[in-house]
Amino acid sequence: MSNADVEAGGPARPAPAATTGIKPPPGRYNMNGNGNGVGSAPPYVAPSPFYYDNAAAHERHHWPWLMPLVVIANVAVFVAIMFYNNCPRAGGDCVGRGFLRRFSFQPLKENPLLGPSAATLKKYGALDWYKVVHGGQAWRLESCTWLHAGLIHLLANMVSLIFIGVRLEQQFGFLKVGLVYLVSGFGGSVLSVLFIRKGVSVGASGALFGLLGAMLSELITNWTIYTNRFAAMVNLIIIAAINLAIGILPHVDNFAHIGGFATGFLLGFVLLMQPQFGWLEQPFGSKSKSKYKAYQIILLLLALVLLAAGFAVGLVMVFRGENGNDHCSWCHYLTCVPTSSWKCDN
Repeated sequence: MSNADVEAGGPARPAPAATTGIKPPPGRYNMNGNGNGVGSAPPYVAPSPFYYDNAAAHERHHWPWLMPLVVIANVAVFVAIMFYNNCPRAGGDCVGRGFLRRFSFQPLKENPLLGPSAATLKKYGALDWYKVVHGGQAWRLESCTWLHAGLIHLLANMVSLIFIGVRLEQQFGFLKVGLVYLVSGFGGSVLSVLFIRKGVSVGASGALFGLLGAMLSELITNWTIYTNRFAAMVNLIIIAAINLAIGILPHVDNFAHIGGFATGFLLGFVLLMQPQFGWLEQPFGSKSKSKYKAYQIILLLLALVLLAAGFAVGLVMVFRGENGNDHCSWCHYLTCVPTSSWKCDN
């Protein structure tokens, strides 16, 4: 997004000119509980930042500090996990053992993403259905979003976060974007644990997809203050569709992607709503035009209802131990479609 807030009252500004590039996927990965293999997805079209023309020099500019801090925190957590993983202690052909010592990576045949073992991730907060439902460890629904399966996984997610999150924070501020990030990550985990019972899942991509979903709903709810909005809408939908479609590859937790995207999409209507065009230009004390349009209020209320209902139903189903696949016989195809080249054992 832009590096300035949209202030109604100036000329209608161009909608974001989307550009795409081939970048590593901000994937949420699913690892077998016994550590025998970690899947990865090939590079695909990642969501690129959107830029808005600066129509007024006096527009507010939020200094982005939260998203860079989140990046630093994710890197610190990864370093700490590698310290406790201590691959040489268990023996084996650890990658980089000679110079990384206890920070060396698990053997490539076990984790090709250059990271710790599945057992270590499970011990320190990965999303695990049994521990969440029967172990009283609901905190894993959020902690898993701060863990990564490997160095490649971490770099892919953090690059995407810098491109998307920093721009959003510049426009809307740390509080709104931080809420979208955290709640979307939680929403992705709820949907994931509802459908996936084998292995463990880690990654910040549920939160990242939430930011992408919020970008889409922000464009919809602030529709009247942009020009070229149809082209921007098509670009956003195509980017989202490609990212979600890649999630049908094995070992990619697409339920976390879908849950995060849906949560962020609804939160965008609630948190990223902007005053309608011309409202700020009215004389103080004699504003005849309402601050928000009727459709913006309707979308906000509808989003709040859907968010509350979605989380209530989802959490009740999770902690009752229900399997989402029992209520949706085809939903497993959303995260993995079997072909002649691979199976969907999970």
